[in-house]
Order: sequence, then structure tokens, then C-alpha cells
Amino acid sequence: MNIFRDQNELTEALKTCKKSFRSLMTFSAAVNILALTPSIYMLQVYDRVLASSNEATLAMLTLIAVGLFVLAGLLEASRTFILVRVGNKLDVALNQRVYNCAYEVQLRTGASGNAGQSLRDLTVVRQFLTGNGIMAFFDTPWIPIYMGVMFLFHPGLGLLAVVGALISITLTFANNKQTDPPLTEANRLAIKSAATADSNLRNAEVIEAMGMLGALRNRWLEEHFKFLALQAQASDKAAVWTHASKYFRIFLQSAALGLGAYYVIEQTMTPGMMIAASILMGRALAPIDQLIGVWKSYNSTKQAYMRLIKLMENAPAAPEGLKLPDPAPNLSFESVTAGPPGSRQFTVRNLSVAIKAGQVVGVIGPSGAGKSTLARLAIGIWKPQNGIIRLDGADINQYSREHIGPFIGYLPQEVELFAGTVSENIARFGELDSQKIVAAAQAAGVHQMILNLPKGYDTPLGERGAGLSGGQKQRLGLARAMYGNPKLLVLDEPNSNLDDAGEQALINALTTQREAGHTVIVITHKTSVLTVTDSLILMRDGTIAAAGPSGEVLKVITQQQAPQKNTAAIASAGNNPIQVVNTNR
Repeated sequence: MNIFRDQNELTEALKTCKKSFRSLMTFSAAVNILALTPSIYMLQVYDRVLASSNEATLAMLTLIAVGLFVLAGLLEASRTFILVRVGNKLDVALNQRVYNCAYEVQLRTGASGNAGQSLRDLTVVRQFLTGNGIMAFFDTPWIPIYMGVMFLFHPGLGLLAVVGALISITLTFANNKQTDPPLTEANRLAIKSAATADSNLRNAEVIEAMGMLGALRNRWLEEHFKFLALQAQASDKAAVWTHASKYFRIFLQSAALGLGAYYVIEQTMTPGMMIAASILMGRALAPIDQLIGVWKSYNSTKQAYMRLIKLMENAPAAPEGLKLPDPAPNLSFESVTAGPPGSRQFTVRNLSVAIKAGQVVGVIGPSGAGKSTLARLAIGIWKPQNGIIRLDGADINQYSREHIGPFIGYLPQEVELFAGTVSENIARFGELDSQKIVAAAQAAGVHQMILNLPKGYDTPLGERGAGLSGGQKQRLGLARAMYGNPKLLVLDEPNSNLDDAGEQALINALTTQREAGHTVIVITHKTSVLTVTDSLILMRDGTIAAAGPSGEVLKVITQQQAPQKNTAAIASAGNNPIQVVNTNR
């Protein structure tokens, strides 16, 4: 993993920290040079102080050693301060991008659940860069320097250090080879297991009601136990290699001491060199020992790093294009074929229809006919595999979501409210404009309902609108859709949970939108809303079976229900806002 050679967004962000990494290398050089202080101090004490019995020399050497130790401590602390700031800088540079990428990938692929894993991956990379693991990589290049000093003491000690280092490095690579495959698979299973548990626990009420806990728990445990087994396997192997390396390093220190004693007896070394060599051997091999200790975290960081690269490659940043003017709510589908993101199954095929501004258009048909797909395509959150969707003549994807978002109001079939107050949810968690919030609530006919809540507009809601009934969620979702007076409203089953009062409020809201010249697409199975529609689209099997003025489409439906094999075609309606489609069924 060469973080500076590869060309990707994460590497580019790291390159902005190059100056800091150079400073770290400088500090590391000073720290590692100062790490020779104990050995040199020991050498001078044994060879000079004890030989001369000079207390002044001992005091001066001790004073110098203390000063060098203080300096080394300050430099170590400075390294840590720099690393922390590098990590924070990297997080600030990437957190919004990673968040957006995770959102884009989930939106596009329909991935079920672990967008949060990407943010955790960024945290893993940041923590590795600010922890002891990265220090080992900065200290490792200094191993030859320590060995060179040992060669100065005696070639035999230097050779012992080289052989010991080679064996330790071999142990490190063996550790990696043995533990990397099970760790990689264990991390994959851990992510999958967490996603499964998160998905299951979101539906706690359904699980409790139908006694599904045991079955779902066993399914999660099956994945979790596989993860535990692989992690235990990797940890067992890592423990063997880690302890082997640790005690081999301890042995080498003793071996250096023993070999040094032999050279002292042979009068080719001084006693001070013997003690210093033993200390220096431990210092020379310490970075290798550190590398073995942090290898597990290094592997996890490498995998997180690669996942982040793949994530950002799968969701490239959109180039800044020319900002188009605010569109008029004219919508057209041109030979559109599409299906859910990440699926090869098409739920609408060859969809061609034009909707003019200022119309309330109803979309009807049996379940699975493609109505909700049409709704998602109309607001641009799903992209067609073939064909094009135009808003005011331009491809809807040419508009940025920040630009077009306030222009659109959307009420999905499954209303999702967020943790926050009622007013925050209606205002789409933007700036709280009291007039706009109340206006949206009044337009949706929910102002009085909100006032009856414990704290009115300041009533806090739990995750997914916990604490509200299905009808209340739906009505608040309608108010959110109408916030800011959007010109295009797409409502998917807006009355599925409404009582009579709520349904009348919806009809009034649709009438108001039509009078304001806004375009409304409303998907429904209830006939009460059809009274305010100007046109209808009848969908069957992913295609438009009929489309035109509401009265004429209803006639087609009546004819199709009659005991006749062939249905008469609907005549074209001239200036009608939607083309009338011929159908034979």
C-alpha cells in the first residue's frame, strides 16, 4: 500500500499532508538518534567513570543524559501532536466526500445497509495514522543505523544483529502470510453480520408480534460464529508469531551480552561496550517487534483504505456544470425503461408520456404495475437504463440535487421521518423559517393536528417518526413535501393511512396546488382522490395501458372490465396535457 504513488482521491488528500509527514520524519530522525543516549551513557559510565572514579564526570554525564532524555520526550510528544493534526486534517478533507459517496452508492445500488461502514473505515484510517502503528514505520528505517553502531563495537556483534533482524523480519512476514487471509475474511463477515443485525432490529415490532426473534437471531449467529471462528484462528496464529518474535528479541539481547562478555574476556571490547551493545540490540529490534504487534491493525487499516478507494471510484465527484435556470414543471418520459438500482429486472418498459405544467395527474393500476418506479423516476432519484426523462426540456440529471431539491416535493409510499422536532422535519432540516413551516402545514391541512401535539411544532420525534400514528406520519410527510411551495409534487399513495378528515385535507391540498399552476403526480388505489385529477395514467405490467383525461381513462377501464376481448382505443384529446395511449387487451 503505497499511499503516495497510487492515484486516487484518498491519495491526493494524503499528499496534502506531505509537509507534515516530512516533519514527522525529521522528528523521528532526532528521536532515534537520541535513542542512543542510554547506550552511550552506559558506555561512558563503565569505561570512564568506573575506571577513573571521577564523580564530577558522572555528574556531568548524568546531567547531559537527563537533558537528552527531556529533549527526546518533547520530540516524541511533538510527533504525537503532529500525527493527531494530520488525522484531523485528513478527516476534515474527506468526511463530507465519504459521506456523500456512501449516500450515492446506497441510492444507486439499493445496498441494504452499511453506508455507515464507510465512515467507520475513515475513522480506522485516521486512528492508524495517529497511533503507535505509524510510528513503527517511521522508526524501522533506523534499524541499520543501530546495527552500524554495533559493528563499530565489534563486527561479531554487528553480524549477530543482522542475523537477528533477518530472522525477526522473516517472522513478521510469516505472521502476515498466516494471519492475513483469515483476518480479511473475518472483517468481511463482521461487516455483513453487523449489517444483518442492524436490518433485523429495525423491525423489532414485527419480529416480536410474529415470534421471529429466534429464527432471525439464529441467522445472525450463524454469520457471527463464522466471524468469531476466523478471528480466533487469526488471533491464535498471530499470538504464536508475536510471542516467538518477542522472546527471540529477548534472547538476542542476552546473546549480545554473552557474546560481548566473550569479547571482553578476549580483550577486544570494553565492559561498557558489552552493556551498551545489549541495550542497543533491544533498541535495534524494537521497531520489528512493534511491526508484528501492529500488523493486525495494519491489515484492518489497509482493507479500510482499499474500501474507501473503491467507494470513491464507484461514486466519482460530479463536475461543476452550468447552472440551469429554475425549470417549469413540464415533465416528459421518452422511451424509458428502468428498474430498481442494482437490479437487472425492469419494472417499467418503454414508458413514453408527457405531463404539462399545472395538471393533477393520477397514476393507477394493480400492485406491481410500476407506479412507484414511475414516481422515483419522475423526481430523478432512480435513473433509467434506457430512454430519457426531461424536466422543462432538459435531462433531469443535468440539474444538481441542491438546485432542484426545493423545486420538488415528494411523499414516498413508506414515509420516513427523522429524529428531530416536527418543525425540523417539515423544514427538511434546513433553516427554520416559521412562516414557511406554518404555510406548508396549513397547505397540507395538518396545522391543527400539529397544534394538538404535546409541544406543537416543537414536539420531538423519535427515529422514523416514533410516537406518531401511520396517518400522522403521512400527513406530516405531505407537509414536508409541500414546504417551500414546490412546483412539482409527486405523491405515492398519500392517502393509504388517512381517515376521512385527512383525505379531505389531501383533496383540498391538491386543488390548491392545481390552482397555483403546480404539477402534481399522485399515485393511488382510492377513487376519492381521482375526483380532483385532470388526467389519469393506467399502468399494467410496467407499461402504460391507457393515458388521457380522467373521464376517458375511466371509461377504458370500464370497457376492459366488460366481457369483451378487444377494447376500443381512446380518441386523442387534442390539447390534453397527456398523450392518450391506444391499448388492445
